[in-house]
Amino acid sequence: MGFNIYEASAPVFIHSLRNMSAWLDKASAEKAESDLIDARLAPDMRPLSSQFQMASDTAKNAIGRLCGIDAPAMPDTEASFAELKERCARTIAFIESVQPGAFENAETRAVELKFPNGMGYQFTGSAYLTGFALPNFFFHVTTAYAILRANGVTVGKPDFLQHLGMPKSL
Repeated sequence: MGFNIYEASAPVFIHSLRNMSAWLDKASAEKAESDLIDARLAPDMRPLSSQFQMASDTAKNAIGRLCGIDAPAMPDTEASFAELKERCARTIAFIESVQPGAFENAETRAVELKFPNGMGYQFTGSAYLTGFALPNFFFHVTTAYAILRANGVTVGKPDFLQHLGMPKSL
């Protein structure tokens, strides 16, 4: 079996959401939560809490759209690190509950995104994953990382890639 939509989506989302959850542990050990939860990179950007919410939404909705199932609704009410960590955990649990077989024919599944203004996009599953879902997901993951880093949390590339573990001698 070759590389497929499941392998390109579910594990990628899970690894990054686990990494993000760990960043909050590091942040809470180093800084006051109240100084970070609403921090932004720029005045017109969404705060840290929203970056976690949007990463979660992108991951769970992508899995739902690719498999033709409903993703769980999660209102954006998280206002603490503990609540954001719980949201990451619920998103991971949903993704893990979807069996790889559910991704059969996901590459060609029609995916339609409709925005409130009536505009939107139509994709095949593979184009949706590679052209929209993954870039959007990593925009929010990277923005969350950058907010923490810009506010003095000592996250680095090993934190962004911590799912790989320590490098080994080759």
